[in-house]
Amino acid sequence: MSQNLDDFIAFARPSIGPEEEAAVLAVLRSGWLTTGPVTLAFEREFAAYVGSPHALAVNSATSGLHLAMEALGIGAGDSIVTSPYTFTATAETARYLGAEVLFADIKEDSYNIDPEKVEGILKSNSKVKAIVAVHVGGMPCDMDALKGLAKKYSVRLIEDAAHAFPVNTAQGMLGCQSDIGVYSFYATKTITTGEGGMIVTANPDWAQRMRTMRLHGIDREAWDRYTSKKASWEYAVVAPGYKYNLPDIASAIGREQLKKAETFRQLRQGIAEQYNAAFGGIETLLCPPSCLHHAWHLYSLRIVPELMDRGRNEFAQALQDAGIGVSVHFIPLHIMPYWAQRYRLSPQDFPQALKRFQESISLPIWQGMTDIQVARVIKTVLASAGAFGKAKSR
Repeated sequence: MSQNLDDFIAFARPSIGPEEEAAVLAVLRSGWLTTGPVTLAFEREFAAYVGSPHALAVNSATSGLHLAMEALGIGAGDSIVTSPYTFTATAETARYLGAEVLFADIKEDSYNIDPEKVEGILKSNSKVKAIVAVHVGGMPCDMDALKGLAKKYSVRLIEDAAHAFPVNTAQGMLGCQSDIGVYSFYATKTITTGEGGMIVTANPDWAQRMRTMRLHGIDREAWDRYTSKKASWEYAVVAPGYKYNLPDIASAIGREQLKKAETFRQLRQGIAEQYNAAFGGIETLLCPPSCLHHAWHLYSLRIVPELMDRGRNEFAQALQDAGIGVSVHFIPLHIMPYWAQRYRLSPQDFPQALKRFQESISLPIWQGMTDIQVARVIKTVLASAGAFGKAKSR
């Protein structure tokens, strides 16, 4: 059944208010639009929020991961270990530097990387320089196990925390439990700057290297060059850097979003709790793993294929036809053409990642959703589950 566009419930939608609008307008009127005082303030405020000595704003989490790996000296002849159950940016940034990617399957009861599989790789490959842990959907990885492996095998640990802000556990903020952490502020993320990201680290040398490489390998920030009394044209290019800085217009949005981050998280958690209560007793459905500390960037519901007469794609299409925006997170990298061909991988090489992909569908979960919209998502999912299979209480 087709729906009026006005009735369509988007899969994701940013929550932008008058505070963000006023902040952007102030930047537009200031005469300084690119990276400057607003971005510096955003970095300071973010660092204080997560408890990190250093925070560097960048134009995407992808560029943040690239800078992190470069600062750690990862390059040709090296390898990283990461999960195939992630967006391609997690892995492709290693390839930018000429490093190879080794995949470790996810845990059977999770969307996150399996430390036992990671150790199996570390035992047999001396070229691994870093583990890249991805907190899929905002659910924390087993950081204690991964930190133990990093120490045991003398490798670095990077957190791809693109989904994980703001999650504060007993061990500290996700993103700050490793050598370097990277967050995303893409339009669909838990807070947004439209496009953008943030890198955090406790190591001053890595921070300085990333700060330099973030803007063409120049030893002076643009803000310093154009506002100090020292001639703006006097600077040194100390390395072949990149163009990864975040402008003040974006940072103005980020500063206001940061103030709302925990409120946003609580609102998403409330939606997840409603979903769990509605779907938890349905035989054909499996709720995503949950825990006390979760960002709930994604709510990935699983179907039980053997109890349904149609597959995940048909289930997703039924929801879309009913006006519910959905997605799938993720198509595992090992079945993507580039990665499969480069490393001669087959779908069954990572059976848990493949199984989770075939069973999962991501439902709308964003802080601006109304109770009526949440109720409609629940009603539509239950109706589709009933039509596609045998729904009954466990």
